[in-house]
Amino acid sequence: MDDDAAGTPCPSCGTPNPPDRRFCRRCATPLTPSTAPPSLPWWRTIWPLRRRTRAGSGRTTRFLVVLAVVLALCAGGFLLLPAGRNLIEDTRDKLGKSKQVTPVRVEASAEVPGQPAGNATDGLSNRYWGAPGPGASITYTFAEPFRLVAVIVTNGASTSPEDYAREGRALRIALEVTASNGRKSVEQLTLVDKPGPQTFPTGISDVTSIRLTLEAPAGLDGDRHLALAELEFFRRS
Repeated sequence: MDDDAAGTPCPSCGTPNPPDRRFCRRCATPLTPSTAPPSLPWWRTIWPLRRRTRAGSGRTTRFLVVLAVVLALCAGGFLLLPAGRNLIEDTRDKLGKSKQVTPVRVEASAEVPGQPAGNATDGLSNRYWGAPGPGASITYTFAEPFRLVAVIVTNGASTSPEDYAREGRALRIALEVTASNGRKSVEQLTLVDKPGPQTFPTGISDVTSIRLTLEAPAGLDGDRHLALAELEFFRRS
């Protein structure tokens, strides 16, 4: 038997070669080509997993590093969740439509004779709620929780420039909102001393009641009192 034919045939040209040859005697193709290591999976291409290591080498360190990264991401997501939720809600407020919401109950801490608290939500700007002085408040209760997107305040006794200044005005209003879970939030509304509606974006969820307290009086001299012509509340539709 020919010793030349006893070896493995060349993988390229098929020529038989002796068993001890490393290259084909005809075309010089390697007879025992080195096997390339298999490619790493995608998740092993990210540091610190991309290194090829011997069994047991650095596994504990890599595991601890990965665990720390995962815990940090979870903690960051938890801390940023309220901010992310607020951003989404604010975007929906800007892109969506709004409609006016009517309270089911109105109560004032004080009112002057002939100028009840209900005048501030009757849709008429020539009638007003009259309060004896700063610190007086008016509270609105609603039938169901809603997303308060804006408040429109019409200050003074009327939208008419001639009648606007005949009574005092509050140039700052403390807006206290109570949510369905009992949580309260307070915002300060600073008004311009002029007749006509003034709009204040809010963006407060699950509102069940609103209390407004009159502050920073103007034109309150003699026997004048504070006048607030109209309050309008808007929800996201």
